Amino acid sequence: MRRLTELAAACGCAAKLSPALLDAVLPLLRRTPDPNLLVGFEGAEDAAIYRLPPDLAPHLALVQTVDFFTPIVDDPEVFGAIAAANALSDVYAMGGRPLTALSILAFPPRESPELLRRILQGGLDKLTEAGCTLGGGHSVRDEELKFGYSITGLIDPDRVLRNAGAEPGDQLFLTKPLGTGVITTALKRGLLPAADGGPGALAGAVASMQRLNRDAAEAALAHGAHAATDVTGFGLLGHAREMALASGVRLRIVASAVPLLEGARDYAASCQSQGLANNRDFAGPAVVFASGVDETLRALLFDPQTSGGLLVALPPDRAPGFPGVWIGEALHAIAGSAACIEIGN
Repeated sequence: MRRLTELAAACGCAAKLSPALLDAVLPLLRRTPDPNLLVGFEGAEDAAIYRLPPDLAPHLALVQTVDFFTPIVDDPEVFGAIAAANALSDVYAMGGRPLTALSILAFPPRESPELLRRILQGGLDKLTEAGCTLGGGHSVRDEELKFGYSITGLIDPDRVLRNAGAEPGDQLFLTKPLGTGVITTALKRGLLPAADGGPGALAGAVASMQRLNRDAAEAALAHGAHAATDVTGFGLLGHAREMALASGVRLRIVASAVPLLEGARDYAASCQSQGLANNRDFAGPAVVFASGVDETLRALLFDPQTSGGLLVALPPDRAPGFPGVWIGEALHAIAGSAACIEIGN
């Protein structure tokens, strides 16, 4: 059996379309407004929120998302689990509770049924951990393996975590370390041990990607977060840019405070994906780096993450005790400036 990462040209969320391409196309779409669609795709939010009719479910809304990608590791069960955790993350990032899932699968017809069973079981086990029920799915033949889920959940429309809402003075926290993109690119290029349970960089990345964002989202709600988003394919700076623009603030991030996975620095120079380059091209013009921030760390701030953590903006008086790493603060925007993110030492 071939390694899973050989069945795709790019790994995980690094396979996403360029954010510049999406930014050019999505605003051109013609749609019929629906007052019950409380959150759509206009603000680059993590999931859609649709208010249910009051006569059916007073003060309740659906939260919906879909996410799938190519193999990011070689172990089938682990790939399935990461795909599930990544899809569930969008619901958690909005403050919702996942209820049901539908699988999305593109599978090479020459691969074995046992490989397919192991991928599906890994995903199902992670859904079960999240209390989310698998209802079915859809599959197609494809030479490039892809897998993920559409997730539907419930949310209180008055307690939605959005990427808009950060205020000057808010403290910024990140709940998972960065580096999954460069580490899994190193795996794909044969620079890491193939065993997903092995020591070192890969083990740390795998553990991080499999960890649900459920606890982080519950903490964000409990601490009165003004804004939140999960850090995935567009990298920390791509998602921070979305938060800054949606909130009308400037973000100051302390580069040395940003948590990194073990080994991330080791592979950042030689294992950069096309997704990283796309993120740098798109978000780079919005970022001002201090001269002391080295090129390796700059790359990791653009690195596409798979099943990354939450970026959370908290009011200063609610920040103590939050289970994340402090990385900076939100400031007043500077009129006329194209930059909305400052990276200091």
